[in-house]
Amino acid sequence: MDLDAYVAAHQAQWNRLETLVGQRRHTGAEADELLDLYQRVSTHLSVVRSASPDPSLVAHLSSLVARARFATSSRRGAWWRTPVTFFTTTFPAALYRLRWWWVTTALVNVGIAFLVGWYAYRHPQVWTQTMTPQEISQFVDTDFENYYSEYAHLDFTGLVWTNNAWVSALVIALGVLGLPVIYILANNVLNVGISGALMAYHDRTGLFFGLILPHGLLELTAVFVAGAVGLRIFWSWVSPGGLPRGQSLAREARTGTGVALGLVAVLFVSGVIEGFVTPSGLPTWARIAIGLLAETAFVLYVFVVGRAAAARGATGDVAARDAGDTVRVAS
Repeated sequence: MDLDAYVAAHQAQWNRLETLVGQRRHTGAEADELLDLYQRVSTHLSVVRSASPDPSLVAHLSSLVARARFATSSRRGAWWRTPVTFFTTTFPAALYRLRWWWVTTALVNVGIAFLVGWYAYRHPQVWTQTMTPQEISQFVDTDFENYYSEYAHLDFTGLVWTNNAWVSALVIALGVLGLPVIYILANNVLNVGISGALMAYHDRTGLFFGLILPHGLLELTAVFVAGAVGLRIFWSWVSPGGLPRGQSLAREARTGTGVALGLVAVLFVSGVIEGFVTPSGLPTWARIAIGLLAETAFVLYVFVVGRAAAARGATGDVAARDAGDTVRVAS
């Protein structure tokens, strides 16, 4: 390659990129031009490196490309736009797109929990075979209720929040394998169903639901969302539809990562309710009403904000520029 001729052919573009990189503000047209020139000069750098690696020219173009990369990424938007966009578009759109997955998961799990509770209530040996009479009495009379007031409110809030956020993220991360998600959800259903049956058998039904419902409505919804997203990730590579298997899995995994981050905020709300409302001296109806209010707010968030975001074309996946390139493969 004739290096002098190559430099002469592209010097004007390099100079123009140098000018744009040095500007503090850009018009819309200049921002588009900056991105286009960044891509072009990146290609020029690759050509020079492979065909005629002149050290001084490579160093100059490398510095120019690096500064242009920083300029294009830093001008995507103000720092606060990313979280705002996430919670007004990306996260609710993902929840809305996957609504039938997590609604179905929730209904199935709640139904199984009631069936487990009914069976355990009719067959007390479910717990008498694993618990002594003293352990049963302690659980029913003190342990179940004291669990919510054993620690200081703030400490307990942080404890349940981090634990639930970790479990939800784990369920989503293990979704690619499928079976671990079912195992975790099944354990959760069995624990809730048997605990409820044990309390009901000893005439503590009101206490059980009075302590579970205030925070449990939102908390369990978040767990069911996580489980459904994990199962959707698994299904994305089992039945990828019209996409190549790898692309289908990548799309759902990216969406799942976003959902996991969003659920951290949802579980923070449920954690605050569990730490401050559940063990409070408020009447049972008031505590349950707060739980219902939080659950209603979540449902409206999904089906109003999420539906509007989906109507604008959002899917819950990252922007195309952040998703990476794909290569067509033979079917």
